[in-house]
Amino acid sequence: QVQVVESGGGLVQAGGSLRLSCTASGSISRNNAMGWYRQAPGKQRELVAAITSGGSTGYADSAKGRFTISRDNAKNTVYLQMNNLKPEDTAVYYCKYSVSYILISPEDYWGQGTQVTVSS
Repeated sequence: QVQVVESGGGLVQAGGSLRLSCTASGSISRNNAMGWYRQAPGKQRELVAAITSGGSTGYADSAKGRFTISRDNAKNTVYLQMNNLKPEDTAVYYCKYSVSYILISPEDYWGQGTQVTVSS
């Protein structure tokens, strides 16, 4: 079992920044991937950014140039630095831990989510 806990959400004005943190604990696989997803009201959950235990990263087009994902393997913690935030970034942000580099496996675990609200 793996527990995933996010933190760092909040209310920010457009153009501002936030940093989200996600820590996984429990039976952590040496090879894994962690990703940040978001879900706005009435919309499907979408992948924002992901990073493997080896440091490879990927971003949604909406995140490129504004968001940076990083991780501290010693702490099993992933960060999402979000800059130049826009009202359309408003959503609940979820962290996912997976034993698969494509973030889809029978051993995927989600955090409870953290709200990000960007005011115009």
